[in-house]
This record gives sequence, structure tokens and C-alpha cells, in this order.
Amino acid sequence: MNGLLAYVSCTVLWLGLVVKAPDLIRHRHDPYLRTICAVLGLAGLCFFLGSPPTVGAVNRLTGIPNLAAPLTYAAITAYSAASQILVALWRGGPGVHRTARRWALAYAGVVLGIATLFVLGEAPVERRTDLDTYYATTPYLREMIVLYLAGHLTAVTITVVSALRWAREVRGRLRAGLITLGAGALCGAGYSLSKLVAVAARWSGRDWSALGTHVAQSAAGLGALLTVVGVLIPLAGPRLTEWRRAWRTYVRLAPLECELDDILARRSLRVPRPRWSSPVTRLIWRQTSIHNALSHLDAYVDRELYDETLRAALRATGDPERAAATAWAAVIAAAARGEGSVRVRIPMPPGEPAGESQWFQERAPRPDALVRIADALATSPLVRTAMARARTMATERSSPV
Repeated sequence: MNGLLAYVSCTVLWLGLVVKAPDLIRHRHDPYLRTICAVLGLAGLCFFLGSPPTVGAVNRLTGIPNLAAPLTYAAITAYSAASQILVALWRGGPGVHRTARRWALAYAGVVLGIATLFVLGEAPVERRTDLDTYYATTPYLREMIVLYLAGHLTAVTITVVSALRWAREVRGRLRAGLITLGAGALCGAGYSLSKLVAVAARWSGRDWSALGTHVAQSAAGLGALLTVVGVLIPLAGPRLTEWRRAWRTYVRLAPLECELDDILARRSLRVPRPRWSSPVTRLIWRQTSIHNALSHLDAYVDRELYDETLRAALRATGDPERAAATAWAAVIAAAARGEGSVRVRIPMPPGEPAGESQWFQERAPRPDALVRIADALATSPLVRTAMARARTMATERSSPV
């Protein structure tokens, strides 16, 4: 595989591992989380060790020609086992942990066999990309190559069957993840089969080394990518849904923040804008700024304007929530533009004592209420009518009796 492409793939996979590392530290005894991190880490390690520059560096630093080969084979075997175990843990069921332990022990035996056969064999000529076909007829190395390819093919075949069979029983993100993971494992099977065919061709005296290098490596790269994406789809789905919902709310609140922008700037009420932050953090920042401005304006809200707008909105829409949002949009806009005028009380619910209103501080609108208010500011003609009425009322109050 191209060295740059291998390193880029490795970096992306290990960044995913870094993202999951805090969860692993907090829940270090969770076998499911440990297996996910193992899949990410080992997939990256396969790309890293399989890159020709890394192969040359390992061989040169250790002084052992082709030592990078058994290390890469061991990483591929461990990654295959981790993917297989992950599907089993994903599905759960009785005896799943015992089965996972058996598979782990079996593939640990494969890794031990790879190491033993490499020590017994002789590989004096360094081969960075075609060791499988070059040493396909060499004693012990031949068995090592067949062992790792057979182990890998077995693991990915079981993963394909398990993932796709389970995908027929579920729906949503889990099904999408299983299908993607199964497709990745199928590509992994293409890697093993390509290598085995090239090795078998070498046994019969033919040179099909290109099949074991270009075709196999392409299948391995695509397979690892699809497998990891399949693992991450069910994990990232809820987070992406949360981010999408937060971003939509953030955008819908923009008209309300824009209306309050002058107050926020003039009174230094806006909290510092977060940089390089998630949509959830940006939404919290915008909501906090809006609440700061509303708390400042609570004594400037016009009760008479609120009542008139509420009645008009109820007649027009028949929807109490929408009418209340329209009324609040009108009085907030009037208060923001007329701050510093005569202080008036906001409408109080029946039975509550009169006095200086702290409604915004004590009954801060919920996020969905703020969104409705922002929508009314952006779209309701009643708000513009109420604003004109507010200017008339302000003129009447300022005129001498």
C-alpha cells in the first residue's frame, strides 16, 4: 500500500481511538468498549506496520530482514479476531463472554504459531511488498503465510455471516452499521483470497505477485475502512442526531439573538463565543446570551402590549402556545428597542402578587419556548403590528395629559 495513504488511514483510525479513550478510562472494565478500542487501534496498527517505509524501518532498526512481516501478520490476525469478537459482544446472549475468550485464545495461538514459524524459517532477502509470494515455497515461512491467511479468512468469514444474518433482524443505525461492517469483512475476505491465490500460483510455478500486492492491499484498505465505519455508525449516530438537533435550534434562535444584539453589546451581557466547539456548546452559548438579555429587560416589558398582542394572536391562530410566543416576541422587541423608557410590569398570572416583575429570572422560557418566540419574530405579521402599536403607546405615555 502507498506509504502516505497508509499513514493517513492510520492517523484517522487512531484519532478515533483518542476520541474513545476518555470513555475507556472511565469504563475500563467494559468489554464492549475495550473491544471497540482494540478494533480501532489494531486497524491503525495494520496500516502503520504494512506501510513500506515502516517495513524498511523495522527491518533496519532490528537488524532482522523481514521482521516486519510477522509483526504485520500478527496485527492483522489480532484485528480480525477483535472484529469477530465485537460482533459477538454487540449481539450479546448467553455464553457470549465465554465464546469471546475462546476465540481470543484461539487467535493468540495463531499469533504464537506465526512467531514460531518465522523463527524456524529463513528469510535473508528483504521483501517489503511481496514477501508472501517470494517466500511461498520456503519451508516454515510457507506454513506461516498459509496460517495467517487461513486465520484471517476464517475470522472475516464468520464476521460476514454473523453481521449480515443479524442485520436482517434489526433496523435503523444498527442495521446500517452491521451491513457496512459485513461489507468490510467481505473485502477482508477478498484480501485473504487474493493472497492465497497468488501463493498457490507460486506453488505451481506462476508469478501472480501483482494479485497478492495491488489487489490484496486495495481490498485490505477498503475492508478496514468499511469495518471501522460500520463499528462507528451505531456509536456516532446518537451523537450526530443530537448535534443536528442542536444546530437546528441554534439557527432558529438567531432572530431572537439578533433582536437582542444591541442590549447584549451595550450592556456587556454576551458571554465569550466558543471557538472550535460542538453545536451543543454553541447552542448553550446562544441560549445563555439570550437569557442574560431577557433578565435585563424584564422590568421594561409592557403588560398592555402583551395582552393586546396575545388576544390578537389567539383570534388569528387559535393556538395558545403560538399566541403566547407571538405576544412575547412583540414585548421583547418593544422592550429591546425602547429600553430606558417608563418601567412597567409584565403580565402576571392570576392570583400572583403585584410588584416588580422578575418573570424572566424566575420563569426563564424553556428552549422550545425561545424557539417559538424566535420564529414569531422572524415570521409573524402580528409582531410588526404590535411594534407599531408599541410606538404609539410610548408616544401617548410621553405626551402631557
